[in-house]
Amino acid sequence: MPLSSGLDRARRQAQLLTEVLAGVPGPACIVDVGCGDGAATSTAARANPGHRFVGLDWSADGLRQAGRLGLTVLRTDLGQQALPFAAAAVDVVIMSEVIEHLVDTDSALDEAHRVLKPGGWLLLSTPNLAAWYNHGLLAVGVQPIFSEVSLRGVYGRPGKQVAGHLHMFTKRALVELLAARGFGDISVTGARYHDVPRPLRPLDRAFCAWPAAASILLVRARRA
Repeated sequence: MPLSSGLDRARRQAQLLTEVLAGVPGPACIVDVGCGDGAATSTAARANPGHRFVGLDWSADGLRQAGRLGLTVLRTDLGQQALPFAAAAVDVVIMSEVIEHLVDTDSALDEAHRVLKPGGWLLLSTPNLAAWYNHGLLAVGVQPIFSEVSLRGVYGRPGKQVAGHLHMFTKRALVELLAARGFGDISVTGARYHDVPRPLRPLDRAFCAWPAAASILLVRARRA
């Protein structure tokens, strides 16, 4: 699994966080679940000074890199362990490009809901199974982008890197799952995918206006 999703992820994460923190008095507690190398977390921290950031990840190497950026980090496996926070102790939980890697998505979202304060925000992003190009790929018998049939190699789809995705979501499925886990005020926007071939990038940007077919789903959801 990659430790970083690149500059696009970092910038959009920082922007989403800035928007939800606009009405939150500092210092808010922000927990980045699956912080990887800390690049996105540190970008968000610089854009939102005066708040407390904690990065969580299972990768010791990723946490070492994140620690060098001055972040407070904790090692945990969301698939196996509870989040190391008391109930209703956190203002914002970030799960950026994480949920698709988890075996037990229900328990992970239950934990996010548990640690959030009433009115706290979950910021979540994940690749979209129903991205516009996947419709065309499926029509000609090609495995959808972002999906995996093996964790040892890439088969039947474009690309060379095994991403380790265990679950894929459409907008509708993700909204229904979040609602079932107790989240409300759910809003979904679209974002582009950095590896779309250059000639197709204007089209990818255009589909951001239609989240159900965008490359990436960006979700804001609130604990009641």
